[in-house]
Amino acid sequence: MLQRELVIETHGEGDIIDLSSGVQDVVAKSGIRDGQVSVFVKGSTAAVTTIEYEPGVLSDLRRALDVIAPKDASYEHDRAWGDGNGRSHVRAALIGPSVTIPVQEGKMLNGTWQQVVLIELDIRSRRTRSVICTVNG
Repeated sequence: MLQRELVIETHGEGDIIDLSSGVQDVVAKSGIRDGQVSVFVKGSTAAVTTIEYEPGVLSDLRRALDVIAPKDASYEHDRAWGDGNGRSHVRAALIGPSVTIPVQEGKMLNGTWQQVVLIELDIRSRRTRSVICTVNG
């Protein structure tokens, strides 16, 4: 088993960052030929998933999140804490904090158009995110 942290600087709500090469580097350094890699973001206002990393799909995802958890909706979290990021928590919970990808012959078995991404959902302008990659095999 090998566990490494990727430290990612985000630029605000809606920022989507391709982690694929960084995760593959961790897999390669692990020396594990066959197994799986887990990718997990620490924090309750960011998410990790897979998606085709191209501008149209990324725009579609942002628009879908605006429909599912709109910016102008009323959130109990905002009433309780006054920080205005209730939608961020809801969006992160819907997408989730992690993905697990099979590894074969030292490479992730994600599809050609399936990249691993970090999605920044917090309303703050910049964040430093900790993404934990754990390779088992």
